[in-house]
Amino acid sequence: MTFRLPGSRAIAVATAAIAAFTIAAPMSTAQAQAYPSRPIRVIVPFPAGGGTDIIAREVANKVSVTEGWTIVIENRAGSGGNLGVDAAAKAAPDGYTLVLGQTSNLAINPTLYPKLPYNPEKDLSAVSLVASAPLVLVVATDSPYKTLADVVAAAKAKPGALNYASSGNGTVAHLATEQFQKIAGVDFTHVPYKGAAQGATDLIGGQIQMYMSSVPTLIGHIRNGKMRALAVTSAKRNADLPNVPTVDESGYKGFEAVTWFGMAGPAALPKEVVTRLNVAFNKAIQSPDVQKKLGAQGADVMGGTPEAFAALIKSETLRWGAIVKSSGAKVD
Repeated sequence: MTFRLPGSRAIAVATAAIAAFTIAAPMSTAQAQAYPSRPIRVIVPFPAGGGTDIIAREVANKVSVTEGWTIVIENRAGSGGNLGVDAAAKAAPDGYTLVLGQTSNLAINPTLYPKLPYNPEKDLSAVSLVASAPLVLVVATDSPYKTLADVVAAAKAKPGALNYASSGNGTVAHLATEQFQKIAGVDFTHVPYKGAAQGATDLIGGQIQMYMSSVPTLIGHIRNGKMRALAVTSAKRNADLPNVPTVDESGYKGFEAVTWFGMAGPAALPKEVVTRLNVAFNKAIQSPDVQKKLGAQGADVMGGTPEAFAALIKSETLRWGAIVKSSGAKVD
């Protein structure tokens, strides 16, 4: 049995697709020229220090420099990212509240949560796909597990004894680990956190035995020697972790998992505002310094049109809906 989540190739292909997402409200020429006339709030639906937060701050800082805009990052964590996305969905559609959503809260949670307070396809306006990144499976440096095979052997010897952290129910890390259990024939115990950074702290402290999260979230801990990387979930080895084998190489053929990050706002954002934001964010992420900074964090910059990002959300919601159902994952 193999497991293949959408990889970088699938995301790149999706960004070329064109699909309608929301009907933008008309905006006068004067309003368009004046925008933005005050600070723009970008909600990060996870705590500070995680991969989403890192990417949001790097890109927002660049836009602030290149456009002269004031952008304020607001971390609003909880419910697998749902609280932050819902706040953006319910904000005034004037372009002054955005959210950096990602795979979990834009494509997974609509199926995972029976009463999600927002519908990504109806309640949000896609602005731009920003970046994508693989996951990496890590243990603490003093862990007895040196390889993925060691983890599997220990889990088979004592089912349920190994705890694994995730940045919340329904995140890519959660579902990818759940699906890995199925194909490896093992049983881990899931410990969801409100964000990626908290899980990392408890892994280092010994409360958690293993953790699968995005490379941007964990690469700093790996480099400073606090974590040992056992496998990455990309189809090929990550350029910033060249000595870490892929899950595929480790004996689980076809296993690939990446997470993506994209900027969105409330439904019915004026078309002129969406276009202005899209141009600004694409310009920022395509700049050499942002590419270098995000690349050093293990992420790949993406970009593209609002329509292409909307098409990706739609296709990924269908894909992840099937994965949620087949994995048996549930909200704790």
